[in-house]
Amino acid sequence: MFGTLSGGLRLVGRRTINAVWRMGAATRFMGLVLLRSGLSFRRFHLMIDELHFAGVLSLIIIIVSGLFVGLVLGLQGYETLKRYGSAEAVGTLVALALVRELGPVVAALLFASRAGSAMTAELGIMKSTEQLSAMEMMAVDPFARVISPMFWGGFLSMPLLAAIFSVMGIFGGYLITVVIIGVDAGAFWSQMQSNVDLRNDIVNGVIKTIVFGAAVTAIALFEGYDAPPTAEGVSHAVTRTVVTSALAVLALDFVLTAFMFTGV
Repeated sequence: MFGTLSGGLRLVGRRTINAVWRMGAATRFMGLVLLRSGLSFRRFHLMIDELHFAGVLSLIIIIVSGLFVGLVLGLQGYETLKRYGSAEAVGTLVALALVRELGPVVAALLFASRAGSAMTAELGIMKSTEQLSAMEMMAVDPFARVISPMFWGGFLSMPLLAAIFSVMGIFGGYLITVVIIGVDAGAFWSQMQSNVDLRNDIVNGVIKTIVFGAAVTAIALFEGYDAPPTAEGVSHAVTRTVVTSALAVLALDFVLTAFMFTGV
């Protein structure tokens, strides 16, 4: 009994120490990324390439997902509001749900699945094939040449992708409720314009996307940089990126929502 208890305590202690060590390593890693960012900005074409990689190549899944989310929101919202005689307010429901919550959160989850996993795989493969070590031997800083541009590319892409997601979602809601069901178009847009506030809704949603973009990109790059230099290690790092990013986005969404919309 005591042997089992001591073994369990050793396991908990080992995992706690490992978690604290990884947090310290991640903090040091992000410090180096930010310190080398000045050198990255001098090579602006590198950041443009990463914006294309993280943002443009994610457009298809963002556009299609946003459209279908808007279609579902519009249909479900119409059926619910019709029971209370407020079907014209479906535009407000769709816009608020997308701008406040679904736009930032779902776009961040899709971004982590597509761009975040790709960043982790690319950086992990570069490490396993010793490309990063070769850069250091040639006096080329891998943080300034590779990692910092990847971070800023992902960081800047996330708010733009979330905005496109929300726009496509609102278009999907308009398509299903106005064009197909027959809700009055003037009521749809006027209700939305009068109830969606720039400061409390749109700006707070943008703040969420900025925080999510920084968190997801940082997790993806650290997992790739910290991955063991084997095929199995890279695959596990990609899995950790998707899982950790999803949990981080949902946890941050709760904290930000509590501060922004409830006054906690």
